[in-house]
Amino acid sequence: MIKLYQFAPALGLPNASPFCMKIETYLRMAQLPYETPTFSMRRLGGAPKGKMPYIEDGARVVADSSFIIDYLKTTYGDPLDGWLGAEQRAVALAFQRMLEENLYWAVVYTRWIEPQGWALTRESFFGQMPAPLKWIVPPLARRGIARELHGQGMGRHSAQEIHAIGMRDLTALADFLGDKRYMMGDAPCSLDAVAYAFLANLLWVPLESALKLHARKFSQFAAYCERMHSQYYP
Repeated sequence: MIKLYQFAPALGLPNASPFCMKIETYLRMAQLPYETPTFSMRRLGGAPKGKMPYIEDGARVVADSSFIIDYLKTTYGDPLDGWLGAEQRAVALAFQRMLEENLYWAVVYTRWIEPQGWALTRESFFGQMPAPLKWIVPPLARRGIARELHGQGMGRHSAQEIHAIGMRDLTALADFLGDKRYMMGDAPCSLDAVAYAFLANLLWVPLESALKLHARKFSQFAAYCERMHSQYYP
């Protein structure tokens, strides 16, 4: 059976990492049996690329959410994306990249850098650590995230500029989703695993960020998340 290694559930979600939630949602959508061993920091330290998620499938270990889905498609077939034409695949990939390579960093900023978001993140992720680790680890982790944000480029902008970038992505996603049941039409595809993971991590997290307030303006997002949740997380 496939073993999915990921962070523990947090913030009222199956996973507060959209990349971990993406893979668990994909496994459920593709009806692939899996198990999730209990998370530990030691497991993160031993992750092939030093991050979550990764999977073990027999003797095979695969890291990175996109490579995991590629592996699952190659190994177990492609029940979700087989109906997509070449142009649809191109559009789906473009939206995936927008969510994972751009919107993601704007969300990270609201959670790890802005004071209200950091207070929630610190308590949710580090609150159960024993002393003195719970005093030492959180600021180190936050500084590491700040360096990643600066290196990626998002962290070089002002808060207002970062919010504007994220809002533009959300508006584009809302315009594309429109009144469709799923991102690409009447049937689900792997892009829905990505979109649902990111939207739920905005709408359902108890943090009133500028991005969440903007996402709430689009009623199709709430309906879409409820539809995905009832279908794949009953």
